[in-house]
Amino acid sequence: MTTATAAPPEVLLTAEEYAALPDGGRHTELVRGRVIEMPQPTFRHGVLCNRVGRLLGNFVEERGLGWVLNNDSGVVTERDPDTVRGADIAYFSFAKIPKGQEPEKYPSVAPELVFEVRSPSDRWSAVGAKADEYLTAGVRVVCVLDPDTESVGVYTADEFPRRLTADDELTLPEVFPDFRVPVRRFFD
Repeated sequence: MTTATAAPPEVLLTAEEYAALPDGGRHTELVRGRVIEMPQPTFRHGVLCNRVGRLLGNFVEERGLGWVLNNDSGVVTERDPDTVRGADIAYFSFAKIPKGQEPEKYPSVAPELVFEVRSPSDRWSAVGAKADEYLTAGVRVVCVLDPDTESVGVYTADEFPRRLTADDELTLPEVFPDFRVPVRRFFD
């Protein structure tokens, strides 16, 4: 007689356990406790992230407002099971993370603003779901740059996403009352 053996229960990682993993040279995120491999960003992706980081970073630094992070810095978007997303660009005000109190691993609070650059392999349904995940976690505004159309999708919790073209101006009144950047500057 043969007896079936049950597979061992899957072990889900916490954000803290994920942060302690050795860097295996792979681009990953933690999604509901599971390590998911992500496509390596392309050259154009890096250029756009750098441009957003520079434009936003200069604005924030000149006014002494907070932290601008890039390089897929981890943002915890869900707990139990945990999800840690690698935001392309994230802004945390000094009100959320004061100067001199940078966390060693992942912040316990959500950033006010996240920028993501859409990769060629990203499906719009997944992009929208990720934006919703950030908003549910407490991010006030999520901006998604689309290199193919040179446009920006602006997601907030209280309204349908707005799509801005190169001829439009991006404003972020929910976070910065005086931030204004022509969308084309992100793609020049």
